[in-house]
Amino acid sequence: MQSFAIPQHPVATTDKPFSSLGLSPPILKIIEQIGFLYPTPIQSEVIPLALSGRDLIGLAATGSGKTAAFSLPLAERLSHGKGLRGLILSPTRELALQTKAFMDLFGQDRHLDTACLIGGVRMGPQFEALKRGPDVVVATPGRLLDHIERRTLKLDAIEELVLDEADHMLDLGFLPQVQEILSLLPKQRHTMLFSATMPPPIERLTKIFLNDPLRVDILPEGGAATGLTHRLYMVADEDKKNCLYALLHLNLGRTLIFIRRKSDAEWLTSVLEREGFSVGRIHADLTQAQRVHELRNFREGKSRILVATGVAGRGIDIPEIEHVIHFDLPEKVDDYIHRAGRTGRGAMTGLVSSIVTWQDKPTIKEVEAVLGFEIPRCTLPGVEPWVELKPKPTIRRRMLR
Repeated sequence: MQSFAIPQHPVATTDKPFSSLGLSPPILKIIEQIGFLYPTPIQSEVIPLALSGRDLIGLAATGSGKTAAFSLPLAERLSHGKGLRGLILSPTRELALQTKAFMDLFGQDRHLDTACLIGGVRMGPQFEALKRGPDVVVATPGRLLDHIERRTLKLDAIEELVLDEADHMLDLGFLPQVQEILSLLPKQRHTMLFSATMPPPIERLTKIFLNDPLRVDILPEGGAATGLTHRLYMVADEDKKNCLYALLHLNLGRTLIFIRRKSDAEWLTSVLEREGFSVGRIHADLTQAQRVHELRNFREGKSRILVATGVAGRGIDIPEIEHVIHFDLPEKVDDYIHRAGRTGRGAMTGLVSSIVTWQDKPTIKEVEAVLGFEIPRCTLPGVEPWVELKPKPTIRRRMLR
């Protein structure tokens, strides 16, 4: 099974060294070898607490370094050869593969064996990985339950549990599966939950399945990433495609385009290819091998543009995306925030452009309320803008006597 390399991109860090967090010399040596100089805020806060065994809730935006924040403590607290003791639940295949890469790296000194259980690939290699007796399993909820039903693994000895991108698992409808999995785990365990938002169902989950957790909140005010420029292009529906062409010619950097349906992703990819753009696509109907191939091409610059449905909205760590374009606005404001977070990672800056019609105005108002400002309305040469009518201010006339 193919896996992702450890992402390397600028991220805001603290001024304290990793050596002050309680990590062992062998792991500190690995951190130094891969070029991690100072911990990010989420790593600085989470790692000492996790090493002490406290349950915790980590609230952090994507791109803040949270995968290392939980992978490093797990690598310290687990030992090889005692059977399956660690479980990491991820909402998407891509995030699971990326997390396995972190565990393989940080767990090498202790010879930790990590198996990755995800859908969209053959079961055979996963059966073989489980027969080897892994110390840690990284899994998507559906595939993990498949293995539990086949009795190819048991969760009765889990000591370390991580729920990553919990709000995204809720968005994807995985909450019942997650609750079923949690009910199979020992009550005495160490649990870490990470999320970018805390909707009521996740709050209830933490109260039921976490033991007196500490809350680490490093989200920027309003939940939106900093360093981003937001722009709005309001056009007629038939002009959306021309507006997209103009944006792609105007900004030549690596671009991620979000579209609503899988069939539309295929359509738009074909349209852009005919226009001469180097473009890939990612959606749920592709096999895992196809998705890994498309992501690698985008990561390595072979495709400048990636057209994606919501499956790529979170959890994919691709550095140096300069431009996120909403060809279709998402239905939920949280999804706008997370999609915007694909660019402007860490200390970098990024551009978020939304191509909208008058029908999107209610969603635009909700997004602006979360951002805390009105998104600038912009125009492009050769694209007719839709003129947004705003109510005129009421003028009070003083009566003359």
